[in-house]
Amino acid sequence: MNEDQATGDQALTNAQENGSPVGDGDRGGADPGITTGGRGGPPDDGAGPGAAPRSGTAPAASGSRPRPARKPRKAVAWWIELPALVVLALVLMLLIKSYAIQAFFIPSSSMENTLDIGDKVLVNKFIYHFRSIHRGDIIVFNGDGSWDPPAPAGPSNPVVASADRLGHAIVGLFGISPGVHDYIKRVIGVPGDRVACCDASGQVTVNGVALNEKSYLYPGNPPSLVRFSITVPPGRLWVMGDHRSVSYDSRGHRGDPGGGTIPESQVVGRAFVIMWPLSRSGILSIPSTFDQPKLTASAMAGGAGVAVPAGAALILPVGLLGRRARRRLRAARRPRPGRW
Repeated sequence: MNEDQATGDQALTNAQENGSPVGDGDRGGADPGITTGGRGGPPDDGAGPGAAPRSGTAPAASGSRPRPARKPRKAVAWWIELPALVVLALVLMLLIKSYAIQAFFIPSSSMENTLDIGDKVLVNKFIYHFRSIHRGDIIVFNGDGSWDPPAPAGPSNPVVASADRLGHAIVGLFGISPGVHDYIKRVIGVPGDRVACCDASGQVTVNGVALNEKSYLYPGNPPSLVRFSITVPPGRLWVMGDHRSVSYDSRGHRGDPGGGTIPESQVVGRAFVIMWPLSRSGILSIPSTFDQPKLTASAMAGGAGVAVPAGAALILPVGLLGRRARRRLRAARRPRPGRW
C-alpha cells in the first residue's frame, strides 16, 4: 500500500469523525451537489445510491457461501473414444441384423437372371410378423431338417457356445454365414395350394391356374422338365428357383421330409432389394402373375369348409355388439316419464 492511498483513507476517516461532508476528490472526484452523509452515516463512495461496489462483483448474500468455480471437463482421449464408438456401432449392427435386416451374398446361379452370383441382397426379417408369406416372394430360409440333415449340436459349454454364436453373427454382418445352410428361392405355393406341372401349354399351375413366368424365368428355360403334383401341407411352402434348369429346389427334394416343401418356421425373411453392385441395384417386387384373382379364389374354394366358420366366428360378435348399441340408442331417445 503506497503513501497516497494511506493519506486518502486517513482523510476520509477524520472527516467521518468530525461529521463534515467529504468529497471523493482523491478517488476521481464527486458531484458537488451530492454529499457524503451526516455524522455516523455510511460513507459515500461517489457512485450514488444503489450502485454496485467498485470492485465490480456483487456482494454475497447474508449467510450464503460462494459457489466454487466449475472445473473444466477433461477431454476423452481419442484412443479411448474410438474403440468405444466401434463397439457401439457393432452392437447396433448386431441388433439390426438379428431382428430387422440382414445382408446376404448370392453364391449360385439358381436365381438367375433375377439374382446373379455375387449380388448382395437385403432381407427383411420382421415383415412376416405383420403379414403372411405370399406367392412370388423371394425368401431366404434355413434348410436344416428339411433339405439338409439336422445341424449338429453346438458346444455344451455355454461360454464357448455364446462366443461361437457371436463370432458367426459378426461375420454374418458382411453377408456371410459360415456353417449355416441358407437358401434363397421364390415361393410358388403356400399352405393348401395344389401345385402341378405341367398343363397342356407346359406351364406350372397353382390351384389349376397357369402361371405366366416369362418375366422372371431364365431366358430359354421351360417352366419345368420334371413333372410333379403336390398339395402343400399346412405350415409349409413349395419353392423354386428362377433358373429352372440348374436349380435344385423343391422338385429335387421330393424324397426328403415334407415331400420337397420347406417349413414356414425356417424362413429367415424376404429379400426385397439388391444393394450391390450398384449397377444392378433395385427393388425385388412380386411378379404380376401372382396377383391373378383366380389364384386366391381357387384357394378359398378349396378351403371353404374352414373359411366359413372362421368368418362367422368373427362376424357374429361384431353383429351382436352392433345390435346392442342400436338398442341402447333407441332407449336413450325414448321420452322418460316424470317422477312424482
